[in-house]
Amino acid sequence: MTTSTLFYFLVASVVLTIAPGPDNIFIMTQGITRGRKQAIITALGMCSGISIHTTAAAFGISAVFSSSIIAFNIVKFVGAAYLLYLAYKTLKERSIFKLSLVDDRPLAELFKRGFIMNVFNPKVALFFLAFLPQFVTPKTSYIPLQMLLLGVVFMLQAVIIFCIIGYFSGSIGSYLQAKPSVAKYFDFLTAGTFVALGIRIAISER
Repeated sequence: MTTSTLFYFLVASVVLTIAPGPDNIFIMTQGITRGRKQAIITALGMCSGISIHTTAAAFGISAVFSSSIIAFNIVKFVGAAYLLYLAYKTLKERSIFKLSLVDDRPLAELFKRGFIMNVFNPKVALFFLAFLPQFVTPKTSYIPLQMLLLGVVFMLQAVIIFCIIGYFSGSIGSYLQAKPSVAKYFDFLTAGTFVALGIRIAISER
């Protein structure tokens, strides 16, 4: 794999990561409603899920989703159901608003939430299965290793970009927390984001 290939892959990955999408929106929502640390930990969880998709794509496991509608739908509806559960849990645990960005849930739970959201999104699996091979040199016997390398590069740039989004959205949250008339709707914003993402996954097609 040449240096120029890696460079073009990095540029394409950055553009795709920055482009508005459900992951960006969710991390931004977490930063605004929960704080910088919580958004960054959630982002790290989501990015760690990339390792699963990359490994699956490298060794052909993701191909099952493109060939089996049953497997695709099972993963799709599990992911959608999990997001709707998170929306319900957010509203159920809604507490009295305080003028501070405090989320007393363990950071490990936030990391796990981001990880599960990413892993149980079959569209992400299909994306990597279609995206990574375009930058692989086919005339070698190291195609799985090339795809794993590309996956690592994609994951590293995604970590950087998502953490930046989480950090600055946390700053926005700090500003909005000083406005109780706006901040009291934060839990509804979070739940609404979960519902929107869940519906998006549920109606997605291969």
